[in-house]
Amino acid sequence: MSPMPGKKRMEPRGRIAVVGGGVAGATIALYLSEIGLEVTLFEKGPSLVSGPPMCHLHAGGNLYREISDAQCVTLLRESIDLIRFYPDAMDYRPTVIAVPTDDAGSPRELFGRLALLRGVYDDLVREDPANRVLGESADYYRCYDRGRVEALRALPSPKYPASMDEWMIPVAKHIDLEKVQFPLIMVQEYGLNMFRLASSVTLALQQKNNCRLLLNREVTGLERGRDACTLRYRHDGMEHEAAFDFIVNAAGFRTGELDDMLGFARERFVEFKSAYVTRWEGCEETWPEVIFYGERGTPKGMAQFTPYPGGFFQLHGMTKAITLFDDGLVKSSAQSAQPRLKPKFLEKIEKGWSQSEVEKRSHSAIRHLSQFIPAFGSAEVASKPLYGAQQIPGRDATLRAADVSFEGERYARCEIVKASSVLSVADAITRRLIELGLADESAYGRRDFATVRALDDEAIGRQAATLGLERDYPVALTRRTVATA
Repeated sequence: MSPMPGKKRMEPRGRIAVVGGGVAGATIALYLSEIGLEVTLFEKGPSLVSGPPMCHLHAGGNLYREISDAQCVTLLRESIDLIRFYPDAMDYRPTVIAVPTDDAGSPRELFGRLALLRGVYDDLVREDPANRVLGESADYYRCYDRGRVEALRALPSPKYPASMDEWMIPVAKHIDLEKVQFPLIMVQEYGLNMFRLASSVTLALQQKNNCRLLLNREVTGLERGRDACTLRYRHDGMEHEAAFDFIVNAAGFRTGELDDMLGFARERFVEFKSAYVTRWEGCEETWPEVIFYGERGTPKGMAQFTPYPGGFFQLHGMTKAITLFDDGLVKSSAQSAQPRLKPKFLEKIEKGWSQSEVEKRSHSAIRHLSQFIPAFGSAEVASKPLYGAQQIPGRDATLRAADVSFEGERYARCEIVKASSVLSVADAITRRLIELGLADESAYGRRDFATVRALDDEAIGRQAATLGLERDYPVALTRRTVATA
């Protein structure tokens, strides 16, 4: 195919194109380059993994009581894989689940699921001792009755908690015990640090000679051929094109735009979400993450309290005054695979927020959390929110465990909802590439990649801090809650 008039042709070094440099696209590009394939990664923005807020690993899905046990088991398995792949991106701190007294549910309704997950985790550790990344299976979760919580209130809060009891001390000291049902449940669902993950995958990709990392490139067109696909993109005002044997659509909430370029129909949702960055002046305690259950979309929606060093906390509140937005959940149509967010949301994603809305929603989040943690009412806004849009494939907007779908032989559509699912996607794509003769059978299911294992923790920290500053967030958000597991 001859170059298009007025366009500059790029001679591709690889025949696998990954479109989108979020957690999915960047990880898939790294994975495929690690198994020896020639990969080109296209990212519209100036850096990798800068999409919707993520802070929770979902190692069991206990944050979502409404999803199925099967999804929870899938999230547990996938989270263990992700910890092993990106150990330096994990915040090794547990999560406390609390059911408010005015909630229709009961903590005891969770016991069956928790026992199931503990059993699955135990089986995974027996299969491979390297899967013991969440501690001992016997400690996957622990229940705390009111008497035990009140006893912990009298103990000093350690800087570096070394036991589940020590992790529970700040919760015991500060939450309003009249506002929650007992027992409280501590579960080994860890944190996921977006900045450290972005740093890890960026540093790893920079070492790969067989992966071209093309930032600030916007894909503008795709055309199918019999044995290849032509991809067009824009950079510095110029149009370019290149041919590839296989396309991975990892464009996040814009996945449908690529589907539309190729005429592929697909049902999906897109949801705009945000989380708020606050600072609790004078708080020097090392907290676990705390989840207060609630009914989504009501004033009593779930509240999520995510700690960082230096008294910084990231807040979610599943109410329309905080994390959820009127018209923020939209669906694809018969005419387009791309759900259409209203311009006001796209403007937030591309240009940012007004300061008045940052203040309004952040203070609403602070009030929402302070009903359970009264002293937190003194917290202040620390920066702009973390925000973005995520896709949810299919017809079920509550779906949380999803991976990949294919169109024909040479087009994969990444459809993760949670970051932990990305290695399942990479495995499925590798299987398809093996079938096409583009990868060796031995590549399937690989996890022991030397480039990732060799990353230096201090270098990851420096790069993460740089990303945080470039994106105008407090450096504290780029640091681990605790240094070691």
